[in-house]
Amino acid sequence: MQVIQSFKALADGTRLRLVNLSLHFELNVNEIVRIMEMGQSRISRHLKILSESGLLSYRRDGLRIFYSVARDGEGATFIKAMRHFIKTDGVFGRDLTHAEKVVAERTREASDLFEAVAEDWERLKREILDGIDLNRKILDTLPRVRTLVDLGCGTGELLPLLRKRAQTVIGVEKSARMLEEARKHYTPDKDGIEIRFGELEHLPLGDGEADAAVVNMVLHHLAEPRKAFAETQRVLRSKGTFVIVELLPHKDESMRLTYGDLWLGFSPDLLARWLHDCGFTTKREHRFDLNKGLQGFILKAEKQSSI
Repeated sequence: MQVIQSFKALADGTRLRLVNLSLHFELNVNEIVRIMEMGQSRISRHLKILSESGLLSYRRDGLRIFYSVARDGEGATFIKAMRHFIKTDGVFGRDLTHAEKVVAERTREASDLFEAVAEDWERLKREILDGIDLNRKILDTLPRVRTLVDLGCGTGELLPLLRKRAQTVIGVEKSARMLEEARKHYTPDKDGIEIRFGELEHLPLGDGEADAAVVNMVLHHLAEPRKAFAETQRVLRSKGTFVIVELLPHKDESMRLTYGDLWLGFSPDLLARWLHDCGFTTKREHRFDLNKGLQGFILKAEKQSSI
């Protein structure tokens, strides 16, 4: 019986710690080894037991495998019933503290790369986008609104184009060097364009401040994209438009080193599921070819009305 298998899987201190970690973070095997300070073979054996019991799920991202708690099925139901008994003190709390540091390091490495390549960022983008009018595809997806926010605006190339769709455009960026490049071209509050320093997981905007948001080829640089979805839901008004531009899953590991990618693309179905969990309804999807053998897609979503 499934319930017996689930109880057997949790009848071990190490596996209980792994479930606790997976309730809060999506982690790959090497990260879990660092957090729990155990050998890889031991960790892999416990992850296999938990996965086979249906309590954990995993996804492949290039050469890496990331684990999280099951999101559906009997395993997810069991975890939902048991999670309140898993406390976050003692060794469980220490695991979470270590995990926060590991995830922060993952993010910091990508941020350091942005700081280093800020001046060459547009050239690097052209290696993938040259000859493809992605900006036009984005504009064609957006309605005319009062306030539009560009999440992870980088050097600000898209901002004046977005101004064609909004009275005010707000660019948000966490890289100081990227912002320096953007401010070479735009003066704050001039021509209806604002530039704000901040993280996508903690947006420098008020609740319901924006009518529409765009995140253009940025999610694959975030350690936890779902947090950005939740924040976007917060800053959008009811029925606000959310446009996501991303890469489809691929296997080009060189993208991690050259572009600071933390994810090798996304399945639109995965993003649609995350969006739904954060209070969005997906409206349409459009796919297109890019350079280097890559493919991209645009996913349009709408914030659900408050009940």
